[in-house]
Amino acid sequence: MIDSTQVLAAIPNGLRDPLISSYQEISRNYMEHRWEPAELNGGKFSETVFTIIDGAVNGVFALKPAKPANMVKACRDLENLTADPNRIGDRSLRILIPRMLLGMYEIRNNRNVGHVGGDVDPNFMDSIAVYTMASWVLAELVRIFHCVSTNEAQTIVNELVERKHPLVWEVDGMRRVLDPSMNKTDQTLLLLYSQATWIPEVTLFQWVEYSALNKFRKNILITSHASRLIEYDEIDGKVKITPLGSKNVEERILKTRVN
Repeated sequence: MIDSTQVLAAIPNGLRDPLISSYQEISRNYMEHRWEPAELNGGKFSETVFTIIDGAVNGVFALKPAKPANMVKACRDLENLTADPNRIGDRSLRILIPRMLLGMYEIRNNRNVGHVGGDVDPNFMDSIAVYTMASWVLAELVRIFHCVSTNEAQTIVNELVERKHPLVWEVDGMRRVLDPSMNKTDQTLLLLYSQATWIPEVTLFQWVEYSALNKFRKNILITSHASRLIEYDEIDGKVKITPLGSKNVEERILKTRVN
């Protein structure tokens, strides 16, 4: 299994770092309801991704992102390249990803985000579209550049693409559920849902602000583990949400609350 810290290591740092940084900006701004910055960063993300896929299909990576003189033409030129059956992810690199980039760029330029005079104000609908498309593109790049199996790719994607929701706020590594009326079990599940990797029980305890760690283990972790909503490793002191727990969050917690 690939170390998640080394994801996309095959891409030069001059491109990889801006890619990850711009995606994190989109995620953070979306989560904090700052719609316009979330959409604006979609343009920066698109330009970086274009530079990466252009380098991949032409065999030479640029040292840093570059904005095409005409993004629409540049993406269509990629689509018109001759297919290469020996290239991993050839159709995604030439067709699927460029088409996704054009959608993000259209929102950036013609939805009252990049300049005045558009007919639609920055809003949740457009921002979630940008966030979702950026997440898909990033995940697809991981799949292509690591040549992994479907199961391995899904595991890496789950770690790389966090399931953001406006109810969960993050600052300096600390996460909080922005609904103090939510019970501690549901807060725990939502926090685990927002980060698909294993989380140390002590970290989760601090995020939830339970009264005492031993009570948190007994009343929340052990009980939720018995219900198969979470996997609780008592020996290593770490916790991870299960598919059943994720379904519970999506169908019972998130659907009953307005963003």
